[in-house]
Amino acid sequence: MIEFRPLPDDHPDLAHSPMLRGALLTLQYAQEHGSIGLTKTKAFKRVFVHWAVEHFEWPGKSAEEMFRYNKVINEYEFLPLEVLHFLLISLRLGRHYKGEFRLTKRGDELAHAPGRLFAEMIAYFILRIDHASYARFEERPFGKWDVWMNVINVEADHGTTEAALFQAFYGEPKDWHTAGWREMAAFSSCVLRPLGWAGLLMETREENAEKYVCHVFKTPLWSSALKLDTDNMLQPMALQ
Repeated sequence: MIEFRPLPDDHPDLAHSPMLRGALLTLQYAQEHGSIGLTKTKAFKRVFVHWAVEHFEWPGKSAEEMFRYNKVINEYEFLPLEVLHFLLISLRLGRHYKGEFRLTKRGDELAHAPGRLFAEMIAYFILRIDHASYARFEERPFGKWDVWMNVINVEADHGTTEAALFQAFYGEPKDWHTAGWREMAAFSSCVLRPLGWAGLLMETREENAEKYVCHVFKTPLWSSALKLDTDNMLQPMALQ
């Protein structure tokens, strides 16, 4: 069972969520400017996309890095914003009207309410969205969120690796440098990445001449926001 605990708006661990931060900034921008312009295909116009790239502070997608190779960035080239746009419309926090993205009454209410917005958005994002659809990757990993999150709760409690988590679920050692890289990619894109975007997991990457290793850790927001069946299996970290 997965239960998301309600958190007050001033809870410090909410700062770990890139998706929440991006949503708040988008709602506040629309609130301040009255709307956000849309293209003919109903994507955010480039002026807002550029603003989002500069202000979201998205992990691994700094403005300097993104503008280094592309002076013009469209919504589909900043994938977190494309997914966030879909979420805000799906949750009816915003709507498209006469070529603009405008806040609904609910979106206007939550623009400055991080705890309530987290409760409204993050469980829906993790549990209800088809993550393979925006990963642009056909394969979907076998499994369900109740199992994935309860196992990760234990396995990543003191840190683990992407490859070790894959093996814990599927019993086979796969990695990006092995023939099983496609299975690893599906697992990473559809399970680990959504949890990272939600702010529940964080990753550090290590590369050398021989292989690439992705280390996975739970953020403080994981234990603050989640109540899981395996919580009683967690062991305190041993003091050195």
